[in-house]
Amino acid sequence: MKKQVLVAGGGIGGLAAALGASRAGWDVRLYERAAAFSEVGAGVQIGPNVVRRLQAWGLQQPLQAVAAFPSRLQVRNAVSGKELAVLPLGPTAVQRYGAAYATIHRADLHGLLLAAVTKYTDTQLNLEHAIDGFVDGDGVVTVRTSRGKEVEGDALIGADGLWSRTRNQLLGAVPPRVTGHLAYRALVPQHALPDALRTGQVTAWLGPRLHAVQYPVRRGELQNIVVIVQGPAPQDLESWDHAANVAGLDHALQGTCTALQDVVRSVSTAGGPGWRLWPLCDRPPVQHAGEMAQGLVGLLGDAAHPMRPYLAQGAGMAIEDAAELQRALAMHDLDVPLRLTRYALNRWQRNARVQARSTRNGRIFHATGPMRWGRDLSLRLLGERVLDVPWLYRGDGSSASSL
Repeated sequence: MKKQVLVAGGGIGGLAAALGASRAGWDVRLYERAAAFSEVGAGVQIGPNVVRRLQAWGLQQPLQAVAAFPSRLQVRNAVSGKELAVLPLGPTAVQRYGAAYATIHRADLHGLLLAAVTKYTDTQLNLEHAIDGFVDGDGVVTVRTSRGKEVEGDALIGADGLWSRTRNQLLGAVPPRVTGHLAYRALVPQHALPDALRTGQVTAWLGPRLHAVQYPVRRGELQNIVVIVQGPAPQDLESWDHAANVAGLDHALQGTCTALQDVVRSVSTAGGPGWRLWPLCDRPPVQHAGEMAQGLVGLLGDAAHPMRPYLAQGAGMAIEDAAELQRALAMHDLDVPLRLTRYALNRWQRNARVQARSTRNGRIFHATGPMRWGRDLSLRLLGERVLDVPWLYRGDGSSASSL
């Protein structure tokens, strides 16, 4: 008889967990609080380490149909506009790491995972159902849903995001920390832009106390633009998507170059939904395996290790988690708690390293004074050697091979 895993959360992490657990031979019941599966429009960068996981799940063709594959990463000074360094992507990334570097609309990534779960697994999807609490005892985990139902399973995976209720019960109700960084995000149709503002690459603009990134998504039809600035967060952090105050963005960009300001102004002139605002939160790097699994309960993605976006690996680490969860759950000669312990042991150090490096990158991206000058000099002199991250892109997702 198949064992049954209960998954809290229907986002990218939850769907990846469901897909991985199903492929490990488990029955899956997934519980999502919302009335429909959806993702707010924004872009996601997925490196070769993540694309390889999707390929292993047979999702290369669906990915190819919806993603963009940038030719290179360019870094520019946000004040002068000058190019600082370039990292080749495209065929170079495939040659170096065995898979492409992709950029994708978050809804498209969510959609291809949902299609795979629906088409290739027997996962039971429960909308308008959240897992509000659990009891782990006597070899069974019993969950209580938001509709008052009790459901038993052999394991519970909390993939319910930054404000995870599963995490709160497992590790204590310590809120995420406010980073003091705000992300303005927009998507614009590339056909509505003048040729000079269209792009087939990733461009990062580094400035004092801010940076911006632009890249193509949805086969190149849309351009994702994000500007991250330092400033106070809104009060209602759990309502994480806010209509943006464009005046605040304009003020933050004072002193930046005309080229960057033209990119930002294109959002209002090209049509589309305009800017949305995210206050960024994270948690300190994972300290030990017990922060990712205890007993019959495991945590995955942002529920376990929310991170700042300065290494572009938030969604990627959730997908890597799910791939490692698949390997662990398939160890049928082990008791379930030991399988989850194996999962946590093989993931916590890599996730901690990515969390710490993401925070460090934020300080470098937003540097002022001498640190900013040193950053720019290093990029000009060392270029590709500074931008490439082989330990990340070559890693197979487990701490043993990637640290």
